[in-house]
Amino acid sequence: MNVTDLVKVSIILLLVATGVALLSRRLRVPYVTGLVLAGLPITELLSRRIGLDPALVLNLFLPILIFEAGINTDVSRLRSTFKPIALLAGPGALVSSGIIAVLLKFGLGLEWIPALFVGVILANTDTVSMIAVFKEIPVPARLSSIVEGETLFNDAAALVAFNLIFQVYATGSLTVIEGIQQLLFIAIGGGIVGGVLGYLCIPIFTRLDDPLGSLLLTVALALGTFQVGQMLGVSGAVAVVIAALIFGNLGLSANTSASTKITLSSFWEYASFTVNTFIFLLIGLEINLVTLWMTLPAILFAVLAFQIGRIVTVYPLLTGVRWIDRAIPLRWQHLMFFGNIKGSLSMALALSLPTTLPGRDILIAIVFGCVLVSLIGQGLSLPWLVKRLNLSQVSADQHQVEELQAQLITGKAAQDELDSLLKSGVLPKSVYEEMRSSYQVRIAGAEKTLREFYNRRPEESEPQSGDRQKLDTIRRQLLLAEKGALNEALRKRILSEGIVRGRIQVIDQQLLQLDDN
Repeated sequence: MNVTDLVKVSIILLLVATGVALLSRRLRVPYVTGLVLAGLPITELLSRRIGLDPALVLNLFLPILIFEAGINTDVSRLRSTFKPIALLAGPGALVSSGIIAVLLKFGLGLEWIPALFVGVILANTDTVSMIAVFKEIPVPARLSSIVEGETLFNDAAALVAFNLIFQVYATGSLTVIEGIQQLLFIAIGGGIVGGVLGYLCIPIFTRLDDPLGSLLLTVALALGTFQVGQMLGVSGAVAVVIAALIFGNLGLSANTSASTKITLSSFWEYASFTVNTFIFLLIGLEINLVTLWMTLPAILFAVLAFQIGRIVTVYPLLTGVRWIDRAIPLRWQHLMFFGNIKGSLSMALALSLPTTLPGRDILIAIVFGCVLVSLIGQGLSLPWLVKRLNLSQVSADQHQVEELQAQLITGKAAQDELDSLLKSGVLPKSVYEEMRSSYQVRIAGAEKTLREFYNRRPEESEPQSGDRQKLDTIRRQLLLAEKGALNEALRKRILSEGIVRGRIQVIDQQLLQLDDN
């Protein structure tokens, strides 16, 4: 396809996406589901057939999506939910892949290698639809963190497992020991590559006093890290995850200018939205309804298989979390199971299957059918389920508290920026004092109302679960700050290890005693 045709196709897709955005809001249909449905009939409108290029998804789209999720992930928040995330993205993904492969092997009569390929592909979850619903319907912060964290690491785990099976197919043999060694090399190697490149970019970023230059650096980091990982034979996806977490939590420090933060945040939000728009439209374009109809029984059996795999992993693992971490409510587990939606990575991996693999076309049709069924069936009913499970209850008091906290956060951020402008000589002191005092009035009013709210007597108002969750969020942040200060004091040899370890143990117990938020 030449450049002119590419521009024409892009214009058509953008116009379709705009129409879908308007209709999905009016009809209350998830945007990504609407994109897939819109893509199904418009193939005939194009001069030539276009489809989902797996190389484009894996080398361009996937690093962008992973990096955007990583830089917006708070490590302290991730650390507090790491145990359920690690269970779901690690042993959960492996067990689910195995269950799906066994069911497909004996239910559809597939050979082991094709069954394992499809098992890994269908064990991968794409929670873009869930996160989109969470933006419209507020859910507990811990639940949202688990969902986003599973997505972040699940994609990397799927790519690692897929490449391992590909190697088995290419070489013809691989012992269990060799498989474990290869798995560790790919995963740990990817983490090291991402860590090194992430840390190396931080000093460069801090020396850049230009938002656009900083933006170019982050794009180079996202795409370059993936390519370096692939060239070295390790997981590029794992490398991007680690690099994004390091850059987002250490590079974007308090010293980063507001203009740079806004530029980066806006660009990566737009990049992620655009990539998802094109991916889900292309999914609809790629699906052939005639082929799907012919393979419908196999597709329905595969849907049943990956749902069984999800049930067997989600409920036992998340129920057992209570032995090592705070318990996961059963309602959350229902949502984690039902949110088992397939998406772009599943289709890209299906198209990446070896061309010499027996029954490759049938396998691709099965995966495409599963993606379509999950996006339409589960995607359309997801908002209803969130409301049905009563996960979106927000009290009037909690809404008021968040409004006041937003007022405090914005006011103090503006004051910090004013301090910086005064020190740099941009503002004269008289103008600085006048502007700072106006913000101080707003801050004082919000602080007074919040203090009265938190200090009110129990008989004045019945306590709400949302209020407790908000207080627990604040207490958790304060405890994490205490823990960080103790670790820093230990690193600088200000306090002895015995004192620090004892205090940290007490703080960890206090963290575990807090309610889910």
